[in-house]
Amino acid sequence: MDDSANGGHAALVQLQAYLAQMDLSGETRLPAERDLCESLGVSRGDLRKALAVLEKDGRIWRHVGKGTFVGSGPVEETIGISEIAGRTNPADVMRARLIIEPEIAREAALHATLSDIASMRQSLVQTREAATWRQYENLDNLLHRQIAQASRNTVLLGLFDVLNAVRRTVVWGRLRSDSARPPADHHSFADHERIVDAIADRDLGGAAAAMRLHLQQVERRLIPLREAAE
Repeated sequence: MDDSANGGHAALVQLQAYLAQMDLSGETRLPAERDLCESLGVSRGDLRKALAVLEKDGRIWRHVGKGTFVGSGPVEETIGISEIAGRTNPADVMRARLIIEPEIAREAALHATLSDIASMRQSLVQTREAATWRQYENLDNLLHRQIAQASRNTVLLGLFDVLNAVRRTVVWGRLRSDSARPPADHHSFADHERIVDAIADRDLGGAAAAMRLHLQQVERRLIPLREAAE
């Protein structure tokens, strides 16, 4: 999948997470595209691709002159994600990630193509250039999915997509308030580079270990110790 398609998929995941945390108890009008782009941290083109997917599947409908609406019958996939997210918490999501994503990184180290690695390295650069936390989170999502794609395992990619959609729903709105964008020394920059370097070096154990260390650091920052113990 090329970078354009990846961007569209990342926007779709963000949009699904956004919809899953909304009250869809009736006809709900979505914000204007410009506002949605800002909220989701995606480009107008990628947002329109995501909206087109939902419209094709009957998940949203558009009324010329009035806007875009979520239908009275909510999306089956979104309901499933919302229901799972409603019965879980960030600690459970992180445990699932720690079980699955290191093994995905291991498979990526075995199967990644040069094109896969080039796309990952491009994403590394873009995460450092992100102007807002939302943009960073969207690019972070893209990088992790590129790693899952590089595993060349359809089942693992499907599991990743479901887990990632649940993750985005559970943590939606937990944006950092200490700065407008990630600081230059944000831990994930170095973490991501170690993961991609290990994949590029075909270091299966190193890729899995680097991913596990990265997720453990994310876990420590996302989940207070008392919350994790509950």
